[in-house]
Amino acid sequence: MANPSIRAALAAKDFIVAPGIFDMISARIADRMGFKALYATGYGTVASHLGVPDAGIATYSDMVGRMSRFAQGSTTPVIADADTGYGGLLNVRHTVMGYEAGGVTAIQLEDQEVPKKCGHTPGRRVIPARDMALKIEVAAEARKSDDFLIIARTDARTALGLDEAIARGQLYRKAGADIVFIESPESEEEMKRIGGEIDAPLLANNVDGGGRTPILSAEKLASFGYSIAIYPALGFLAMTAALETAYAHLRAHGDSAGLPDGALADFGAMNTLMGFPEVWEFDRRWARPDAAE
Repeated sequence: MANPSIRAALAAKDFIVAPGIFDMISARIADRMGFKALYATGYGTVASHLGVPDAGIATYSDMVGRMSRFAQGSTTPVIADADTGYGGLLNVRHTVMGYEAGGVTAIQLEDQEVPKKCGHTPGRRVIPARDMALKIEVAAEARKSDDFLIIARTDARTALGLDEAIARGQLYRKAGADIVFIESPESEEEMKRIGGEIDAPLLANNVDGGGRTPILSAEKLASFGYSIAIYPALGFLAMTAALETAYAHLRAHGDSAGLPDGALADFGAMNTLMGFPEVWEFDRRWARPDAAE
């Protein structure tokens, strides 16, 4: 069931910062930190699950189970990437129904051609704006609860310019989107203009490590009219750097001794994170006195 807290935060103008999650370890870590929402990144999920680029290769079947597991394994509401809805209008309806049934709170749909490409990468092409508006209308009709939010993303800025991207954002809002996501604006001035011309809750995509959009503070984004900032790459980029350091040390030295302090999590803390104490308590409660005989 969708969590009403995101809709409530938007109504109260309570800015939302959402870290990117991509597997259940990242989800469990982020879930315990008090964020108002978690962002289930398509790039990171496809990379961790399939080991391939986020380039339209993953299917609805690949993704719905993963996104549902994130939602069901977290107490924090989950915003989930759903690419283009995995096809036409009927596919969009099926995707919305599946993600909502899985416990996701907000679904992100984009207006790229199939196969889609990851945002902030070159070569993205968009479908006609009216075709995307129909997808948003179908998505809004397909949901069972108004607390399940529709995020409409346009990738038109890079290929067609900011004017077209803003016009699409306005159209998608009228079609029923709860949140508008203009992908890849290239300056603070562009972001400020987006906030001034689109009357809707806005989402900013802060891509660490070399994205096209400047990474701004929550305070500045809120002053521009934004409501949500996602950090989709933060988790998997941090994990990649940490693993490369640890594995390189092992390869060079033949053991893990000598890694710097903080390079590894405590094994006991990891057991707690994954829920082993509950398993051990269950075993103690149900142990039979004659088990050792």
